[in-house]
Amino acid sequence: MDAPESWPCKRHRWALAATPMPRRPRVFDRWREAQNEPKASKAIALELERTMSDEDSTKSGPDLTQGVRVAGLADGQMLTGHVGEDAVLLVRRGDEFFAIGALCTHYHAPLAGGIVAGDTIRCPLHHACFSLRTGEALRAPAISPAGCWDVARIGEQVFVRTRKPTVTPSRVAHQDCGSPPKRIVLVGGGAAGFAAAEMLRREGFEGSIVMLSEEASPPLDRPNLSKDFLAGSAPEDWLLLTSADFYAEHKIDLRIDLKAVKIDLKAHAVALAGGGSVAFDRLLLATGAEPNRLSFSGSNSPQVYTLRSLSDCRAIIARAASARHAVVIGSSFIGLEVAASLRARAIEVDVIAPEARPMERILGTQVGDFLRRLHEQHGVRFHLQQTVKSIEGNRVTLSGGEELDAELVVMGVGVRPRTDLAESAGLKLDRGVLVDSYLETSAAGVFAAGDIARWPDSYSGKQIRVEHWVVAQRQGQTAARNMLGKREKFDAVPFFWSQYYDVAINYVGHAESWDELQVEGDIEARNCLIRYKHQGRLLAVASICRDIESLKAEFAMEGEALTA
Repeated sequence: MDAPESWPCKRHRWALAATPMPRRPRVFDRWREAQNEPKASKAIALELERTMSDEDSTKSGPDLTQGVRVAGLADGQMLTGHVGEDAVLLVRRGDEFFAIGALCTHYHAPLAGGIVAGDTIRCPLHHACFSLRTGEALRAPAISPAGCWDVARIGEQVFVRTRKPTVTPSRVAHQDCGSPPKRIVLVGGGAAGFAAAEMLRREGFEGSIVMLSEEASPPLDRPNLSKDFLAGSAPEDWLLLTSADFYAEHKIDLRIDLKAVKIDLKAHAVALAGGGSVAFDRLLLATGAEPNRLSFSGSNSPQVYTLRSLSDCRAIIARAASARHAVVIGSSFIGLEVAASLRARAIEVDVIAPEARPMERILGTQVGDFLRRLHEQHGVRFHLQQTVKSIEGNRVTLSGGEELDAELVVMGVGVRPRTDLAESAGLKLDRGVLVDSYLETSAAGVFAAGDIARWPDSYSGKQIRVEHWVVAQRQGQTAARNMLGKREKFDAVPFFWSQYYDVAINYVGHAESWDELQVEGDIEARNCLIRYKHQGRLLAVASICRDIESLKAEFAMEGEALTA
């Protein structure tokens, strides 16, 4: 089945309709994948076909206000319908019925393709989690709530009634760690910092929130920099995590392009570049990471870039406009995403990496071989087990002596946590900032989240640090509640996704090493579940077009972590 030509228009309309925090649906590629997947992702395909069936209306399925037979909806079953112009999902859980917005507020995937877990529903694409009772987005990457409707059971029928008003919870009540804070400072304007600021207000905190960000732009959807935006398929206004008015409306003092240079733990103040300081009662360090930059002859040439910020991406796009050949150094997730995006711009791409196959250390040899073939099918050339010796003009010389044309070079060789502030303040470090289960550092009242935080992972039983966007968001949310005194352990199982062309890979868990790899399905057919184990214990699960199994794996790991 061919994808509808009208899809991009509908996709843009959905983006405009999403408020107050607009998210962009990234479901078109997954819809295409699902056509070839007879199992888990088929539900997504069917829901998307229903959603796309009428270009001029959001209506699909039955009118839920007219009633649905109770016997027609089994326990755990979902039914997509509509109430007026709103797409609504009716869910049965035992003898209870819930009506919730049919689309995830993150990238607008149909929630009917996900799973019901307890009193929540989970999105199949990026594992956002919503309360069935209130519609609240309980877990990132979704931030905005889904709509909720009243449901009435009359005899043997269920009727969906009026939409419930969106109620912002007011839950500040947990002060188990001293006097309540009046001033909270967030150092970092990325995923963790933004999620913390939003959650503080959602929890009812009415004190001062100051967010200090070195970046020149407000918090943005960083994963899109190496994907849609770099590929030229997403406009820049899709990148912001929220509207420009959000910060003023919620009294969040966002200060961009401003560097924090020192933390005075005794004075409870953060010193700022250029003079001045900001006082705090609670402090969150969410300084993120910065790209590694290799050093060799010509490594500082003007056509050599790294990718982390919006300004980085703009510079690469500007250079790409006149480039015919590009070299990507590194076969990491970012490196391969950049390669795919540059191919979308019809640029010839060569990937240089010292490994024998891309992503082997993280995903194993079979997936590594698959990824190489996938990129080669799209015209990418690999030069593996090699490094860059030098760059002179537009010529890149490899360690093996081969020379390549390159008007554009992008280094994608990993990142390192930005721990300078924490180190100078005397906080305990271990390849990151050490935090406890509540994300609090060795200094009382000072928390850390995101790429810099090394925490005791409940599931693996190890101290881990991961550089995943969703993990940073969820840690920011947990840290926010704990700065208010809740004492909530961070027990979320790590999750990330990566996308190349029409193939998306989801990954739950954390496996630094394994002694057993099990493949269910067919990697080459883009329909598989891969389990990474050590001494018989499951550590992580990667999947392609097995979205429901991926969600179930995450839910099972969470349950095990809670009982650990």
